[in-house]
Amino acid sequence: MKLLLVEDHQDIAGVIFDFFEIKGYTLDYTSDGKQGYELAKNEYYDLIILDVMLPRMDGFTVCKSLREEGIDTPILMLTARDTREDTLEGFDQGADDYLVKPFDLEILEARIKALLRRKSGMQATSKLKFEQLELDITSHTLVRQGLEFSLNPTQFTIMKQLMLNAPKIVQKEAIIQALWGDDEPEKDVLRSHMYQLRNLIDKPFKHAYIKTVPKVGYQLVSE
Repeated sequence: MKLLLVEDHQDIAGVIFDFFEIKGYTLDYTSDGKQGYELAKNEYYDLIILDVMLPRMDGFTVCKSLREEGIDTPILMLTARDTREDTLEGFDQGADDYLVKPFDLEILEARIKALLRRKSGMQATSKLKFEQLELDITSHTLVRQGLEFSLNPTQFTIMKQLMLNAPKIVQKEAIIQALWGDDEPEKDVLRSHMYQLRNLIDKPFKHAYIKTVPKVGYQLVSE
Protein backbone atom coordinates (compact mmCIF):
# COMPACT_ATOMS: atom_id res chain seq x y z
CA MET A 1 0.00 0.00 0.00
CA LYS A 2 1.54 3.30 -1.09
CA LEU A 3 0.58 6.58 0.59
CA LEU A 4 1.52 10.19 -0.10
CA LEU A 5 1.80 12.37 3.00
CA VAL A 6 1.71 16.14 2.46
CA GLU A 7 2.19 17.83 5.84
CA ASP A 8 4.38 20.81 6.75
CA HIS A 9 4.44 20.19 10.52
CA GLN A 10 7.59 18.10 10.91
CA ASP A 11 6.66 16.50 14.24
CA ILE A 12 3.22 15.41 13.06
CA ALA A 13 4.66 14.14 9.78
CA GLY A 14 7.32 12.15 11.62
CA VAL A 15 4.78 10.46 13.90
CA ILE A 16 2.50 9.55 10.97
CA PHE A 17 5.42 8.34 8.87
CA ASP A 18 6.82 6.11 11.64
CA PHE A 19 3.39 4.66 12.50
CA PHE A 20 2.50 3.63 8.97
CA GLU A 21 6.00 2.47 8.03
CA ILE A 22 5.93 0.02 10.96
CA LYS A 23 2.54 -1.19 9.71
CA GLY A 24 4.10 -2.07 6.35
CA TYR A 25 2.90 0.88 4.28
CA THR A 26 5.15 2.60 1.73
CA LEU A 27 5.15 6.38 2.06
CA ASP A 28 6.34 9.34 0.04
CA TYR A 29 6.52 12.61 1.94
CA THR A 30 6.70 16.31 1.23
CA SER A 31 6.04 19.42 3.32
CA ASP A 32 5.29 21.55 0.24
CA GLY A 33 1.83 21.85 -1.32
CA LYS A 34 3.02 22.39 -4.87
CA GLN A 35 5.44 19.49 -4.71
CA GLY A 36 2.68 17.35 -3.24
CA TYR A 37 0.47 18.26 -6.19
CA GLU A 38 3.20 17.31 -8.68
CA LEU A 39 3.85 13.98 -6.95
CA ALA A 40 0.15 13.13 -6.80
CA LYS A 41 -0.29 14.07 -10.45
CA ASN A 42 2.64 12.07 -11.83
CA GLU A 43 2.98 9.08 -9.48
CA TYR A 44 0.58 6.37 -8.40
CA TYR A 45 -0.66 6.34 -4.79
CA ASP A 46 -3.39 4.32 -3.12
CA LEU A 47 -4.28 7.30 -0.91
CA ILE A 48 -3.18 10.87 -0.15
CA ILE A 49 -3.02 12.33 3.37
CA LEU A 50 -3.21 16.07 2.78
CA ASP A 51 -2.86 18.90 5.28
CA VAL A 52 -4.87 22.08 4.67
CA MET A 53 -2.29 24.72 5.63
CA LEU A 54 0.72 24.23 3.36
CA PRO A 55 3.39 26.47 1.80
CA ARG A 56 3.22 27.41 -1.91
CA MET A 57 -0.17 25.72 -2.48
CA ASP A 58 -2.78 25.09 0.22
CA GLY A 59 -4.47 21.73 0.62
CA PHE A 60 -7.83 22.90 -0.75
CA THR A 61 -6.15 24.08 -3.96
CA VAL A 62 -4.12 20.87 -4.26
CA CYS A 63 -7.27 18.79 -3.87
CA LYS A 64 -9.31 20.84 -6.34
CA SER A 65 -6.48 20.83 -8.91
CA LEU A 66 -6.06 17.05 -8.72
CA ARG A 67 -9.78 16.49 -9.21
CA GLU A 68 -9.76 18.83 -12.21
CA GLU A 69 -6.94 16.68 -13.64
CA GLY A 70 -9.21 13.65 -13.39
CA ILE A 71 -7.17 12.09 -10.58
CA ASP A 72 -9.53 10.17 -8.31
CA THR A 73 -7.03 8.94 -5.71
CA PRO A 74 -8.75 9.00 -2.28
CA ILE A 75 -7.80 12.14 -0.33
CA LEU A 76 -8.01 12.40 3.45
CA MET A 77 -7.56 16.00 4.56
CA LEU A 78 -6.05 17.08 7.89
CA THR A 79 -6.74 20.39 9.59
CA ALA A 80 -6.07 22.09 12.90
CA ARG A 81 -9.32 24.06 12.62
CA ASP A 82 -12.49 22.29 13.70
CA THR A 83 -14.97 24.46 11.83
CA ARG A 84 -18.01 23.63 9.77
CA GLU A 85 -16.78 25.92 6.99
CA ASP A 86 -13.42 24.15 6.67
CA THR A 87 -15.08 20.74 6.60
CA LEU A 88 -17.54 21.77 3.89
CA GLU A 89 -14.78 23.46 1.89
CA GLY A 90 -12.71 20.27 1.94
CA PHE A 91 -15.59 18.18 0.64
CA ASP A 92 -16.50 20.82 -1.94
CA GLN A 93 -12.98 20.62 -3.38
CA GLY A 94 -13.14 16.85 -3.73
CA ALA A 95 -11.84 15.43 -0.45
CA ASP A 96 -13.11 11.97 0.53
CA ASP A 97 -12.70 12.35 4.28
CA TYR A 98 -11.66 14.94 6.87
CA LEU A 99 -9.83 14.58 10.18
CA VAL A 100 -9.22 17.29 12.77
CA LYS A 101 -5.91 17.57 14.66
CA PRO A 102 -5.02 16.25 17.14
CA PHE A 103 -6.19 12.78 16.14
CA ASP A 104 -5.62 9.18 17.17
CA LEU A 105 -3.35 7.31 14.75
CA GLU A 106 -5.53 4.21 15.00
CA ILE A 107 -8.51 6.31 13.93
CA LEU A 108 -6.50 7.69 11.02
CA GLU A 109 -5.62 4.17 9.91
CA ALA A 110 -9.26 3.07 10.24
CA ARG A 111 -10.39 5.99 8.08
CA ILE A 112 -7.75 5.11 5.49
CA LYS A 113 -8.81 1.46 5.38
CA ALA A 114 -12.45 2.50 4.97
CA LEU A 115 -11.57 4.78 2.04
CA LEU A 116 -9.52 2.03 0.39
CA ARG A 117 -12.38 -0.46 0.74
CA ARG A 118 -14.69 2.07 -0.88
CA LYS A 119 -12.17 2.65 -3.66
CA SER A 120 -11.85 -1.07 -4.37
CA GLY A 121 -15.48 -1.10 -5.51
CA MET A 122 -14.92 1.72 -8.03
CA GLN A 123 -12.48 0.13 -10.47
CA ALA A 124 -14.45 1.33 -13.50
CA THR A 125 -13.42 4.91 -12.79
CA SER A 126 -9.74 4.00 -13.08
CA LYS A 127 -9.89 3.84 -16.88
CA LEU A 128 -10.41 6.48 -19.56
CA LYS A 129 -11.66 5.41 -22.98
CA PHE A 130 -11.78 7.00 -26.42
CA GLU A 131 -12.78 4.71 -29.28
CA GLN A 132 -10.12 1.96 -29.37
CA LEU A 133 -7.89 3.66 -26.80
CA GLU A 134 -8.09 2.68 -23.13
CA LEU A 135 -5.90 4.43 -20.56
CA ASP A 136 -5.48 2.86 -17.13
CA ILE A 137 -4.79 5.72 -14.73
CA THR A 138 -3.57 3.40 -11.97
CA SER A 139 -1.01 1.38 -13.95
CA HIS A 140 -0.13 4.14 -16.48
CA THR A 141 -0.68 1.75 -19.38
CA LEU A 142 -2.53 2.35 -22.62
CA VAL A 143 -4.22 -0.40 -24.63
CA ARG A 144 -4.97 -0.13 -28.34
CA GLN A 145 -6.38 -3.07 -30.29
CA GLY A 146 -5.07 -5.57 -27.79
CA LEU A 147 -1.58 -4.08 -27.63
CA GLU A 148 -0.46 -2.66 -24.28
CA PHE A 149 1.92 0.27 -24.04
CA SER A 150 3.62 1.36 -20.80
CA LEU A 151 3.74 5.15 -20.60
CA ASN A 152 6.35 7.17 -18.76
CA PRO A 153 5.01 9.92 -16.45
CA THR A 154 5.22 12.61 -19.16
CA GLN A 155 3.51 10.48 -21.82
CA PHE A 156 0.84 9.46 -19.31
CA THR A 157 0.08 13.07 -18.34
CA ILE A 158 -0.20 14.12 -21.99
CA MET A 159 -2.42 11.18 -22.87
CA LYS A 160 -4.64 11.75 -19.87
CA GLN A 161 -5.15 15.39 -20.82
CA LEU A 162 -6.08 14.41 -24.38
CA MET A 163 -8.46 11.65 -23.31
CA LEU A 164 -10.19 13.70 -20.63
CA ASN A 165 -11.02 16.32 -23.25
CA ALA A 166 -11.43 14.16 -26.38
CA PRO A 167 -12.35 14.98 -29.05
CA LYS A 168 -11.93 18.64 -28.04
CA ILE A 169 -8.65 20.46 -28.65
CA VAL A 170 -6.32 20.74 -25.66
CA GLN A 171 -4.30 23.94 -25.81
CA LYS A 172 -0.53 23.57 -25.81
CA GLU A 173 -0.28 25.84 -22.78
CA ALA A 174 -2.67 23.61 -20.81
CA ILE A 175 -0.52 20.54 -21.46
CA ILE A 176 2.64 22.44 -20.52
CA GLN A 177 1.00 23.58 -17.29
CA ALA A 178 -0.08 20.02 -16.46
CA LEU A 179 3.44 18.72 -17.08
CA TRP A 180 5.69 21.37 -15.59
CA GLY A 181 3.60 24.13 -14.06
CA ASP A 182 5.48 27.40 -14.57
CA ASP A 183 8.84 25.62 -14.99
CA GLU A 184 8.84 24.39 -18.59
CA PRO A 185 12.36 22.93 -19.11
CA GLU A 186 13.04 24.48 -22.53
CA LYS A 187 11.20 25.84 -25.53
CA ASP A 188 9.52 23.27 -27.78
CA VAL A 189 10.38 20.33 -25.49
CA LEU A 190 6.69 19.38 -25.65
CA ARG A 191 7.05 18.75 -29.39
CA SER A 192 9.69 16.09 -28.71
CA HIS A 193 7.46 14.34 -26.20
CA MET A 194 4.53 14.39 -28.64
CA TYR A 195 6.77 12.87 -31.33
CA GLN A 196 7.78 10.04 -28.99
CA LEU A 197 4.17 9.45 -27.95
CA ARG A 198 3.02 9.28 -31.57
CA ASN A 199 5.77 6.80 -32.42
CA LEU A 200 4.64 4.64 -29.54
CA ILE A 201 0.87 4.51 -29.95
CA ASP A 202 0.10 5.73 -33.50
CA LYS A 203 2.95 4.64 -35.77
CA PRO A 204 2.14 0.89 -35.66
CA PHE A 205 -1.42 1.56 -36.89
CA LYS A 206 -3.10 2.95 -40.01
CA HIS A 207 -5.04 5.62 -38.12
CA ALA A 208 -3.28 8.34 -36.16
CA TYR A 209 -5.36 9.39 -33.17
CA ILE A 210 -3.13 12.30 -32.12
CA LYS A 211 -3.58 15.38 -34.29
CA THR A 212 -1.63 18.63 -34.10
CA VAL A 213 -3.70 21.80 -34.39
CA PRO A 214 -1.11 24.36 -35.57
CA LYS A 215 -0.48 27.24 -33.15
CA VAL A 216 -3.22 25.95 -30.85
CA GLY A 217 -2.59 22.50 -29.39
CA TYR A 218 -3.45 18.84 -29.82
CA GLN A 219 -6.52 16.62 -29.93
CA LEU A 220 -7.62 13.02 -30.39
CA VAL A 221 -9.52 12.46 -33.64
CA SER A 222 -11.92 9.67 -34.54
CA GLU A 223 -11.19 7.01 -37.11
